[in-house]
This record gives sequence, C-alpha cells and structure tokens, in this order.
Amino acid sequence: MTEQSSVLHTAVIHKFLTIYRHIRQYGRQMQQEGISGRKLSALRFLLEAGPCTVGQLRDYLYVSDSSTSELIAWLQEKGLVTRRRSDEDNRVVVVGLTPAGRGVAQRTRLGGLSLLRERFKALPAERLAVIDEAMTEIMNLLEIDNGH
Repeated sequence: MTEQSSVLHTAVIHKFLTIYRHIRQYGRQMQQEGISGRKLSALRFLLEAGPCTVGQLRDYLYVSDSSTSELIAWLQEKGLVTRRRSDEDNRVVVVGLTPAGRGVAQRTRLGGLSLLRERFKALPAERLAVIDEAMTEIMNLLEIDNGH
C-alpha cells in the first residue's frame, strides 16, 4: 500500500466509523426519550405524507409486514397514530397521526437516518448518483445483499 493509499484508507475508515457512531448515538438518544428512530421516522413520514396505508409505511421504512404491524400497534397504544379501514377497500388499513403524534413528530430533533432521508431529498440527481455508487461499493465490500 502506498503512502497516499494508506492515508486514504485511514480517512475512509474514519469517516465510515464516524457516521456509524453518530447514527448509533442518535438512536440511543431517541431510546432515552422513549421512542426509537424508526418510530420517529414513521411519525415524520405520516406528518409529511398524511394518512397512508400500512404497505406505504412499510415500504418507506424498509421493514417486514410483521415489523410494521408491531410498530403501528406500539404507536397506537401510545396514542400517537390511529388505524382505520379504507373507505374504498375494506381490506386496506390506513394509518394517520393523532394530535399527540403530530406534536411528537414536530418537536423531536431530526437526526440520524431521518435527517439523512430529508437531506437526500434536497440533493440534485447527480450528487445522489455519486452517493448511490459509493454506497453500492460499500455494500459489495461488506458482502451485503441488496435485497430488502
């Protein structure tokens, strides 16, 4: 390894670990406040998108059907969301925010993956393409399957 490669290697590892630690620290802070980052992401999605189906929320969060159901049940038990059958199709369940859920979503500090999701939305396609390529390379290096 050349000196330049060694310096780059160290810089890349440092940045990766810094990101990893930041996301974990934010998750711990949210746990201390009584809500996980994923649950907060769900509330923020509902705040922005309005009432949506369980499937839409599942797709946004990249989790399984059962994880989505458990998350919604927890949020409903805490009085943060409501569940109701769709007027158009009785088989479809629609999830919406309660006033309490809206309040939590609005006042909780955005950070971690929730912040990253918001910041990515504001980036031009060219920058997102570069980030996507780098993330794909990292996933390949870690031997992570790209299937959800």
